[in-house]
Amino acid sequence: MKIRGIENLSNEQINQELQRGARFVVFQYCISVLVMSFKRSSSIYFVPAGQGVAGKAAPFSAISLLLGWWGIPWGPIWTLGTVFRNLRGGVDVTGDVLAALRPAAPIAPAPGAIA
Repeated sequence: MKIRGIENLSNEQINQELQRGARFVVFQYCISVLVMSFKRSSSIYFVPAGQGVAGKAAPFSAISLLLGWWGIPWGPIWTLGTVFRNLRGGVDVTGDVLAALRPAAPIAPAPGAIA
């Protein structure tokens, strides 16, 4: 999984930032071609505590505003939804990222199985 914004940070620094309120977010965008509309998500972005996301969200909102309207009926609906969601800070996926990064618990053998 590609996470932007953690390139020069150690795991300890990331954990410290998360404790201070940092989060992982994705931004949405919509692209339409006549009767077909596509809603997609960006890569995951690491947003340190206290840092805004307007600069990161702007390109995805701009893509939607320029290319998302043209598909009927979902283009205008998805365009407004993606821009609104991006303006509110994107989609917080911190829990999903942390769950994916946690080491998996070992699988216990079934009761009565020969080890």
